[in-house]
Amino acid sequence: MSFFKIITYTIIIGILSYVFCIVFIGINSFLQYQHKVPKNADYIIVLGAGLKKDKPTRALRYRIETAAKYAKENKSAKIIVSGGKGNDELISEAECMRVELIKLGIEEDRIVKEDLSTNTYENMKFSKKLIHNDQAQVVVVSNDYHLFRSLKLAKKQGLNVVGLPAKTPKVIIPTAYFRECLSILKAIYYKQM
Repeated sequence: MSFFKIITYTIIIGILSYVFCIVFIGINSFLQYQHKVPKNADYIIVLGAGLKKDKPTRALRYRIETAAKYAKENKSAKIIVSGGKGNDELISEAECMRVELIKLGIEEDRIVKEDLSTNTYENMKFSKKLIHNDQAQVVVVSNDYHLFRSLKLAKKQGLNVVGLPAKTPKVIIPTAYFRECLSILKAIYYKQM
């Protein structure tokens, strides 16, 4: 087989794999939305999504706004903001989310920080330690493309969860879905899901 054919087949397989992953995540995300978000959840876990120094990225901004809206409708829920500090970040994602939620009118005493995690698996593992009731109803807030894996990882930790999707910035959709496909494969490989 010629070098040109090998390259051509590799590109075709790559494109088909990418399309399959997008369809898979899309269908699973749609199915996740079929679960009604309870009006009286005990906890809200807001997952980090990167910072620009000490400010939220647009994806994280959408997560924060979605969580704040739900928290205002559910005054009894504790909010766990989950995300550590990246090398290029001035503060932890959890601290940024705490500050932004307070700006949006959420009472500081409702917010619990989990600022050690560096990935979604750790978000769930470390957030679980902050939930003192195994039967607690938990709402996980993340961007729509990210909810499938997030909920699978949360359930693996024994959490009783439902997802609340935040919209995904259009500009990041192609790369976000591609990265999420790889992350799902990695989580399956390491038996995290």
